[in-house]
Amino acid sequence: MSGERGFGVDIGGSGIKGAPVDLHKGDLADERFRLPTPEPSTPAAVADVVRQVLDHFAWTGPFGCTFPAVVQHGMVRTAANVDESWIGTDAHKLLATATGRQPLVVNDADAAGVAEVRFGAAKGVQGVVLVSTLGTGIGSALIVDGQLVPNTELGHLELDKHDAESRAADSARERDQLSWKAWAARLSRYFQHVENLFWPDLIVVGGGVSKHADKWLHLVETRTTLVPAALRNSAGIVGAAALAAEHHHQH
Repeated sequence: MSGERGFGVDIGGSGIKGAPVDLHKGDLADERFRLPTPEPSTPAAVADVVRQVLDHFAWTGPFGCTFPAVVQHGMVRTAANVDESWIGTDAHKLLATATGRQPLVVNDADAAGVAEVRFGAAKGVQGVVLVSTLGTGIGSALIVDGQLVPNTELGHLELDKHDAESRAADSARERDQLSWKAWAARLSRYFQHVENLFWPDLIVVGGGVSKHADKWLHLVETRTTLVPAALRNSAGIVGAAALAAEHHHQH
């Protein structure tokens, strides 16, 4: 991987955060800088905030950027928690023009997954790793022998005649006022379904609720080992920076 440092930006529904990243340690090389996500979060408005984040650090090199959507070779195909005008936008072109730097835009869960495999809870694990982020929805990253299979969207599998994330995401736990045990039972159903489709060697569970893993993770019944994510809030920034540095090195 070329260079010691990369840069990652994490575009979320409420905030846009960024920081330089130490690509050897897989850690932030400086404090994160955060600006609120503009309202409405149109492509032009968001791109301008991304530029401000890069300018804050006087970063001029290539950068990675997470996005809460399916991103196919830079094209945004869906929109979750951002303005629907993003659908059909060429995010690479947009951000390159707005920032004057070379971007690599990836799905937010994919970026977090790559970070966990390279530097976190799945480091050194061969085979099939599933990283699942539990929050408002369920994000997923599938990584096979270190290679990302992008945009898996496993939160949208059907579970008990429902979209899985509407039953098993952390937001469903809060909405239905479930005990940890009752929520773990739903997660068990979800993860067993995923196991039967992909036969992962390890499942890493991230999202804000992973910091309470001691309350519920042991209650989830799976044949695959389940572990909490290690990088927490910096995973998206770190993974995006690593992917961008690698992409830039190859092209």
